[in-house]
Amino acid sequence: MNWYDDAIIYHIYPLGFCGAPKFNDGGAVVHRLDKVLEWIPHLKEMSVDAVYFGPVFESVEHGYDTIDYKTIDRRLGDNASFKNICDKLHEAGIRVILDGVFNHVGRKFPQFVDIQEKGQSSGYCGWFQNLNFGGPSPCGDPFWYEGWNGHYNLVKLNLRNVGVCDHIIDAVNYWIEHFRIDGIRFDAADCVDFDFFKRIRSFCKGKKPDFWLMGEI
Repeated sequence: MNWYDDAIIYHIYPLGFCGAPKFNDGGAVVHRLDKVLEWIPHLKEMSVDAVYFGPVFESVEHGYDTIDYKTIDRRLGDNASFKNICDKLHEAGIRVILDGVFNHVGRKFPQFVDIQEKGQSSGYCGWFQNLNFGGPSPCGDPFWYEGWNGHYNLVKLNLRNVGVCDHIIDAVNYWIEHFRIDGIRFDAADCVDFDFFKRIRSFCKGKKPDFWLMGEI
């Protein structure tokens, strides 16, 4: 029997929980997520086995428009403060699950910005779903791309591209190695390439056999 078979999992949407500003202005880091530390006794009283954090990666607005998969959103804190949170939760016997928003990214994702700046000479044109230079995007770019569910601020990744998969696997490895995360919840799992799921499952289970994976459907 695995730990997650009968686990009580507590969900926190960090940006809302902490009262963070709606938009990331690129300003100074504010350690709002440290508020979780005050809640650990309460979580223990409720017999919580794991905390599932909604998006914590650097993003433009709501967390689902990722800029950087290996950096904590500055509106919440930084990597060092989040590691302390993970350590304190683990010390209390509470596991940590992160939200893996791997179907799409924000328009400020560096590889997408590279295409905006370099056009067809960018080495990242294959990173995004159905990106082509046959016409403008609804956002005014000189190229078209697929947005998740028609939302063009959420740029769909091409998860059949080896570079994209390697980029995400590298980020997942970082969170497992340095923060000892215990699981991932996949956002928009019904839209994600199944071969990508097979690869990331094999990788995660190879790192931690009891690693928990769950998809939103």
